[in-house]
Amino acid sequence: MAEITFDDFLKVDIRVGRVTRAEPFPEARKPAIKLWIDFGPEIGEKKTSAQITAHYTPEALIGKQVMAVVNFPARQIGKFMSEVLVLGVPDLEGGVVLLSPDLDVPLGGRMH
Repeated sequence: MAEITFDDFLKVDIRVGRVTRAEPFPEARKPAIKLWIDFGPEIGEKKTSAQITAHYTPEALIGKQVMAVVNFPARQIGKFMSEVLVLGVPDLEGGVVLLSPDLDVPLGGRMH
């Protein structure tokens, strides 16, 4: 495992946002869902796609708070521009489980 410094860690801007819209992404190579996430007034709404179909439907994601890296450059995924990276961990079968706070917190809050 590669070590990083604390300063390296601080460069990664991980914030909490709330999913405001979610749609299937049938054009993606692997099953995915398009997400629009509100990170509060400082950052605003950003969009992304995520391969999270093993445990989530678009309808179930609306209103869910999620953690995401907000300072990566935007990335083109097919015809969709992904602006943030939502964070998750794989279950035993490899399905992604999203990281989210267990209590409701203010949008845009930075992880420390």
